Amino acid sequence: MKSPKLNETAERYIYADYAGWDDENRYELIDGAAYLMSPGPSQMHQRIIKRFVRQLDGFLDGKSCEVFISPSDVCLNADGDNDDSVIQPDLFIVCDDSKLDGQICNGAPDMVIEVLSPSTASRDMLLKFNKYLKAGVREYWIVDPETKMVRVCVLNGEKYDIDDYFCADTDEVAVRILTGCMINLKKIF
Repeated sequence: MKSPKLNETAERYIYADYAGWDDENRYELIDGAAYLMSPGPSQMHQRIIKRFVRQLDGFLDGKSCEVFISPSDVCLNADGDNDDSVIQPDLFIVCDDSKLDGQICNGAPDMVIEVLSPSTASRDMLLKFNKYLKAGVREYWIVDPETKMVRVCVLNGEKYDIDDYFCADTDEVAVRILTGCMINLKKIF
């Protein structure tokens, strides 16, 4: 198949379809609907991701968890080729290496970080928020470069407890799933 029909159609896809698309674009699947990803993130977006990776990778060195960056496929429902929700988070952490097969993460990551951009902000804050919650992502950070704010969503039963941190007010924010890990917001923004 050359390329999918995008989210405004009734067409539904799974990872096996997604893996066979041969056009130059990047996509995500959410409940079987295909969403075109932005052509490329801004330089600020890339800098923020790089700064997160630098801090997280340093903390995780020698530990069982591992950090990954986009483009890297996550089959949220752990259904492999039959999964209808395939996401490419900006950054994610996996602590259970049995979810990793060398190609995809098959199941919910332990932590996801999405950096907002104008073209994907509503998807990150609504669609992905709900998918990550339902899939059991233990910690979800939504990063807003414009306001220099990080929204930290920590899984508590069947809902997220949410706290907002602004760079102007807070120097460091704890990663709750990684005991002792602090992210310096001044170094992020």
